[in-house]
Amino acid sequence: MEGIPKDDFKWFGEGFDGFPKRLPDDCVEYTVLVIDHTLQELAIRAQLRGIQAATNALKKELLGGYIWQRDSLDLSLVREGGTSFLHGRTNYGDSIEDEWLVVFLLREVSKKFSNAWFKIIDTDGEFLLVEAASTLPRWLNPEIADNRVWLNSGKLLILPIQQTTSQASQKSSFKRSLTVEEACDLIQKTQSKLLHSPMIEAEAFYRLRNYPGQIKDNLHHSLIKIPRKLAYILHENPAYISQAVESFYLRDPIAVRPLQSRNKSDLVFPPLDLVTTLVKFTKVGFAQLRSQQFPPPPQWSSSLNSQGSLESKSRAEMGMKVTCGFEMLLSDFQNQDKRAVREIKLLIKDLETGQDQLPSDAQVAIWGTQGDDETWLDINFEDFEKELSGKHDSGTHTSRDGFGDKVAQENLRKMVSRFEDFLNDETAGIEGAEFLDDMDHDDAESADSASGEDSDEADVSSEDEDKAVSFDEAQFAKMMKEMMGMPSDAEDGSHESRVALDHANPHVAEATDSGGEGKGEDDEEEIRQLTQAMEAELKAAGALRLDRAAESKEGRDVADEHDGDDEDEGEVNIDYNLAQNMLESFRSQAGMSGPGGNLLGLMGSQLPRDEEAD
Repeated sequence: MEGIPKDDFKWFGEGFDGFPKRLPDDCVEYTVLVIDHTLQELAIRAQLRGIQAATNALKKELLGGYIWQRDSLDLSLVREGGTSFLHGRTNYGDSIEDEWLVVFLLREVSKKFSNAWFKIIDTDGEFLLVEAASTLPRWLNPEIADNRVWLNSGKLLILPIQQTTSQASQKSSFKRSLTVEEACDLIQKTQSKLLHSPMIEAEAFYRLRNYPGQIKDNLHHSLIKIPRKLAYILHENPAYISQAVESFYLRDPIAVRPLQSRNKSDLVFPPLDLVTTLVKFTKVGFAQLRSQQFPPPPQWSSSLNSQGSLESKSRAEMGMKVTCGFEMLLSDFQNQDKRAVREIKLLIKDLETGQDQLPSDAQVAIWGTQGDDETWLDINFEDFEKELSGKHDSGTHTSRDGFGDKVAQENLRKMVSRFEDFLNDETAGIEGAEFLDDMDHDDAESADSASGEDSDEADVSSEDEDKAVSFDEAQFAKMMKEMMGMPSDAEDGSHESRVALDHANPHVAEATDSGGEGKGEDDEEEIRQLTQAMEAELKAAGALRLDRAAESKEGRDVADEHDGDDEDEGEVNIDYNLAQNMLESFRSQAGMSGPGGNLLGLMGSQLPRDEEAD
């Protein structure tokens, strides 16, 4: 049938086996397999239960009081196709730290079981390879990466390409991913040949460098003013706060409707008997609440207006948002089957029947009276620019070390470092950051390896890992001027630009020099003469008169008197228009990042922020 793409998808009438499955957004999926041909099925299942128990014990040891944004790490024993394994999926929502906490926990568990193999993927697929993209061997691209990355004994191991005697089968192995069954078979047969690169592993696990200490840093404690009944519920289980924050953050007009009632008896948590208590949030959830502009419902207006100091009003406002989140969570019919909603309703019923009592003011005070510092929410624009340009001076800041938290600073420095590495990559083409070469290039390399050396192992050799990378700012600035059409400052500018372009693309230089030096000089002279003739013709037609503003201001007659000076003023016009375009590009960014600001920053120019429009 014409027009239908040729892929592995089977249409109706061709043995349709379902639509392609895709992992939902903001989810991380993990699978644990015991690969040991000496063990029987019962022994494998017993070991899988031991891995389950070890994971739960580690969670209790490291995650005491931790609050997940949505789902927690949960391993379930599954049997499919005659194979038993552990499987789980965690929806981490907007908290990317929850995803890396899952990776950390599974990595720690893998150190205790040498024959257990862990596979972790998310919506992007093999996201651990994405983290280590700048250090991967050339043959490992997304087309063949599925089921090639595994965790074992705390190490990141990669299944290499199978080397076969048949060239046809070798090419086919380059162009497809592995199934789980094939991966398990390779692990059993060629476990000693699996690829383990310390450099790839360090990049892939870079976000885990501060664990387990960072687990506590993902939480934030804050004093807020809420109804006493809600304070009692949050004290019973602080994890309820995550679902309430999400209900508030993702609210719609229908969810807000129960809050508009003017009768306090219609509310589950009316703004009565307010107490100031210490509540534990995730940092993401607290930032979501703090950043939201939310007009108070009618029942809360008087309570907020009665607050005296700014601090008391801020606590009451945050308490109002949290309380409204719980109201929307309990009133939405779609949430009635959630475990947290059922438990909250049971606690409320116990209070109404007298089985439990509300806490006194003295008991609430025991729960905590000191909140955490909130300066991590603030990002100073000047500090951000200094961090981005690598000019941060810790001696000039006494109250705070840079902007945001330390993790944000390190991630920003690493981002700039990776960008500079890309600019230094002579193999990068016009399509962008091509850290993975095309398949044709890989096949050509493998076909040329007739000497018996393994080209794949050469890609991850220690020499490649230790290769130094340098960034020549002056050379980059010269190349940028050439690409923007700016004239060279020196008389031999054409020669220097040619050298720069040859340095950026050595293959073009080799092709140009292959015809001989004499022929190259003749061609260059011919091109120069042709360019000069075209420039003269365009100037005569007025096509190169770039300074339109000056021409309109002085009048057509004045401009005609200075036609003879066009050649002298050409550079000024070009510089003026280039500067004008760069400034307009920078201004259109409206304080955000963009091409104009990035190029100016790389060339050492930092423009002030455009606060007001002219």
